[in-house]
Amino acid sequence: MDVLYREMIKFGVVGAVAFVVDLGGANLLWHTVLEDKVTTAKVISGAAATLVAWIGNRQWTFRHRRSRPVHHEVALFFGVNLLALGISAATLALSHYGLGFQTRVADNVATVIGIGLGTLFRFWAYRQFVFKREPL
Repeated sequence: MDVLYREMIKFGVVGAVAFVVDLGGANLLWHTVLEDKVTTAKVISGAAATLVAWIGNRQWTFRHRRSRPVHHEVALFFGVNLLALGISAATLALSHYGLGFQTRVADNVATVIGIGLGTLFRFWAYRQFVFKREPL
């Protein structure tokens, strides 16, 4: 259980940094070059946050679990994050386009909810697939 708690705390710290990159990047893009393309801005900011998360989780959170070749971990990590980014972008798209909540506050709330749902999926998938320690 101790390992699980340490992983959760480290995952949370890395996730907080990635969250700032994601939400901050989305807002920067919404207020500048992609004002009318909220989902595109979200995908770009999410991709940048994924890169931050890869570095933090591989080098710090799950470094003791690394047992696969790096190219396998990269493929699994980015595959999982692509699905999580899809969850986040779909949440925003549903709110903005489907439900008609088109204010910046509504876009930010939907983004935070989507990031939260994606984060739950990512933590589970990282432990189960990406950084799973293979039996020796």
